[in-house]
Amino acid sequence: MFDLQSIVRPNVWRMKPYASARDEFKGTASVYLDANENNLGSLAGNNYNRYPDPHQKALKSKIATIKGVKPSQIFLGNGSDEAIDLLFRMVCRPGQDRALFLPPTYGMYEVSANLNDVQLDTVQLTADFQIPVADVLRNVKPETKLIFICSPNNPTGNSIRSEDIEAVLDNFDGLVIVDEAYIDFSDEPSWTTRLQDFPNLVVLQTFSKAWGMAGLRLGMAFASEEIIALLDKIKPPYNINEATQDLALKALDQDEQLKYMIEEIIQERQMLESALSTLPIVEKLYPSDANFILVKVKDANALYRYLLDKGIVTRNRSSVPGCQNCLRISVGTTDENQQLYQAMSNFEI
Repeated sequence: MFDLQSIVRPNVWRMKPYASARDEFKGTASVYLDANENNLGSLAGNNYNRYPDPHQKALKSKIATIKGVKPSQIFLGNGSDEAIDLLFRMVCRPGQDRALFLPPTYGMYEVSANLNDVQLDTVQLTADFQIPVADVLRNVKPETKLIFICSPNNPTGNSIRSEDIEAVLDNFDGLVIVDEAYIDFSDEPSWTTRLQDFPNLVVLQTFSKAWGMAGLRLGMAFASEEIIALLDKIKPPYNINEATQDLALKALDQDEQLKYMIEEIIQERQMLESALSTLPIVEKLYPSDANFILVKVKDANALYRYLLDKGIVTRNRSSVPGCQNCLRISVGTTDENQQLYQAMSNFEI
């Protein structure tokens, strides 16, 4: 049975979080002399001389309404990468505990594990990039605290079967992190709708993809109030800057534009898939619920270099287990996709 206190590092459970000036005083005043800010103003304009809200209350309130969760179930990070790193720090004792991931998948799970001196066990996804549930559970050890599942998966693009994720959640007493960076492009329901069913579930999402805000670095984690409280406890006090909070609040009001962008990207993805399927150099197109396509070709290294010479940058995933001779191609504009298709049409091995 899942018991949060039993998997959290004892020092994290005992520690007192840093109390910032904005934690100690939460009201409004006419004169602020408590935080050693520059009271003459900011050379960047606006109110950037003041520290941002360390708890992002306005932003969390608006996200909560959209996502159908409580503000206290939301953690905001400097990209999803910050949440990934903090999850390792929260539960994994360096040099003692373990985590598990399922390649081919997002590389930052491995980077964060290495950085935090956590042994990362691997279970390869099946040939159709699904979870071999029995193999995963066989590889869980007493020291295993985290399992990472990316759905839709990067770099393969497919959604992971919900019944397999549920089986892992039901049979693992640590935290299961479902990374939904690409969920907006999928017809699958978000696992944020199942938080009440699984106390060990953490869902990651991001503003980088569908929202088009990669340059602002804003990620989200959704979980029980207890898990979120621990993440808030160990995060840097002002991890989300004022500009990002302001711009995200404005973006959240543009829900119709978001729907239009998502629909256009999916339409372009479908047209790109149709076009690429006609090319003799393409051996396989993997089904995608994301804003990219994984394409298996006859010689990925040669095609990658050829496209670079044409000024077209793709991602060569040939070195990733299970993705030999594969390029990951992001969905571009109509013009960009046409340039890609034309270049690939003219490629000769």
